[in-house]
This record gives sequence, C-alpha cells and structure tokens, in this order.
Amino acid sequence: MAKPTHTASSTNRPRGYAYCAWHRGLSQSAVLVQIIEQGSGPGAGLYACATCRAQHHLTPVTDQ
Repeated sequence: MAKPTHTASSTNRPRGYAYCAWHRGLSQSAVLVQIIEQGSGPGAGLYACATCRAQHHLTPVTDQ
C-alpha cells in the first residue's frame, strides 16, 4: 500500500468568490450577512465583503 508523499494543505486550496451586495462586486472575503425568507418560493441570501461589513456595521449570520 503506497503512502502519500505530501499532505493536503488548506493554504494551497483556492478560495471561493461571492458577490458583495453592498459594493456590487466580487470578493474573496464576502460572507452571508442576511437571509431573506419567502413563504411562497425560494429565499435569498445577501453577502458582504470585509470592508463593507465594517463600513455598514454588518454582522455575519454565523455570529448572530
């Protein structure tokens, strides 16, 4: 049985991009800050980047 010669590192893994609803652009630091629920259809989520979260005093959903 062959042993792996290297270990997977999270620093080598590419980060994802999300659309910041406040500055209306893509960002690697965007996280979910608001969930919009609808009774008769799919809801939505709003994401904000680190800069917009600081400027608009937004709290990530995971910290609420």
